[in-house]
Amino acid sequence: MSKEPSTPTPSYEDARAELRDIVAKLETGGQSLEESLVLWERGEQLADICQRWLDDAGQRLDVAIAARETDGAPTED
Repeated sequence: MSKEPSTPTPSYEDARAELRDIVAKLETGGQSLEESLVLWERGEQLADICQRWLDDAGQRLDVAIAARETDGAPTED
């Protein structure tokens, strides 16, 4: 069984820009049903990529905040 070569994950900004373009195309219409489905599927992939980037960023912020709090840095009340 052969594996397809994996493509690099786009940056958050690139994925968001491509997703925005896909949404605009779908809203404009004019594609065949098959073309619309292909665009929709790619949009779903890009939305998942964006969500993973955002989830990772949130985790990194949580770690940084926790590290700051354990280092005894003053917190705002």
